[in-house]
Amino acid sequence: MTERFDIVVAGAGMTGASAALALAAAGFRVALVDPQPFERQLAPTFDGRASAIAYSSFRMLRTLGAGEVLEPQACRIEQILVTDGRAPGAAAGSPPPFHLRFAAEEIAGRSGGEPLGYMVENRRIRAALAEAVAASGVAVLTPARVEAVEVGPASARVRLADGRALEAVLVVGAEGRGSTVRNLAGIGVTGWSYRQSGVVATVQHARPHGGVAYEHFLPGGPFAILPLTENRASLVWTEPQRRAEALAAASPEAFEAHLRRRFGDFLGEVGVEGPRFTYPLGLLLAEQWTAPRVALLGDAAHAIHPIAGQGLNLGLKDVAALAETLADAGRRGEDIGAEAVVERYAAWRRFDTVALAGATDVFTRLFSNDFPPLRLARGLGLAAVNRIGPARRFFMSEAGGAVGDLPRLLRGEPV
Repeated sequence: MTERFDIVVAGAGMTGASAALALAAAGFRVALVDPQPFERQLAPTFDGRASAIAYSSFRMLRTLGAGEVLEPQACRIEQILVTDGRAPGAAAGSPPPFHLRFAAEEIAGRSGGEPLGYMVENRRIRAALAEAVAASGVAVLTPARVEAVEVGPASARVRLADGRALEAVLVVGAEGRGSTVRNLAGIGVTGWSYRQSGVVATVQHARPHGGVAYEHFLPGGPFAILPLTENRASLVWTEPQRRAEALAAASPEAFEAHLRRRFGDFLGEVGVEGPRFTYPLGLLLAEQWTAPRVALLGDAAHAIHPIAGQGLNLGLKDVAALAETLADAGRRGEDIGAEAVVERYAAWRRFDTVALAGATDVFTRLFSNDFPPLRLARGLGLAAVNRIGPARRFFMSEAGGAVGDLPRLLRGEPV
């Protein structure tokens, strides 16, 4: 038998689950498919990262029913301090002359008193989304793997590895960098590795962080200390791949010794809480965002360096734009899977995404080196932006997702 839906979303990660919620809220019958059982994605060992959620993205999560569960687990980012240096130590206690500081109080009027963003552990985000999906009426098919997508004139047939068949007007690929839907649609990608890996761990520290996020640039890559609840921080330690692999393989005692030297003592004693994770870093852009009866979003369409903390937010912007585009098309009686409809979504999101991908690529190359003229230029650039209030406020609003043509969900309004 063939099960019929309006939309099949492949990939039940944070972006895919958000998409299923938003599309169901828009009135569509949605199936969410993923090879991993939903419960496994909620385990602490499945994903050790934490994500910076822009205040506009958090509005969307509230509107979709996940915000209330997330609120107690979300740490407000009140300030961001960016520094540049050669030596270990986060320089957070006494920043060097060339630094950049963002403060939420500067844009409080624009953002309605919201912070610069929220830091939340990915496993907490996944759990909140899973709870909201369970209450939404979305059909969750896990474990289930997409094996084929056959496109017809009015619908697409999705064949699963277990023999089941789904029919839908549109198939959404949200399975990350290795998207099966993207590959089956024949959409190519362009991109490259940065030959860096991020070592991720959660640390407990003695003194309160005050909601301050620290990004300390070193020749090997950025070293980020990102505030979490309960006197904890998410550590993202970027190094060239071999050095990162050595860090990941080090004994707990050796890793903590390296950590204390790199972290500094401005937050008192620090210690690692839970396992360490290592993630290779690179850039990936899909050559197209759409194909007949197919739309891509999140890392299936674009995956960028985490230097600006915008990866998940880009995916959530895609979700908001796709849900609004399809909802408006449905109200007008249009075929929501038609090429003209899904291309509106792609056109809405393409420029913003490519511009941010290009900017993060430039920043990564500019800051991950020790070339003296570049060091001087980037130091002067940090100092200049730090002294120009309108520039600071623009960058803060941009990072908060409040610049440009915002979809309704990012304004906190229903689709």
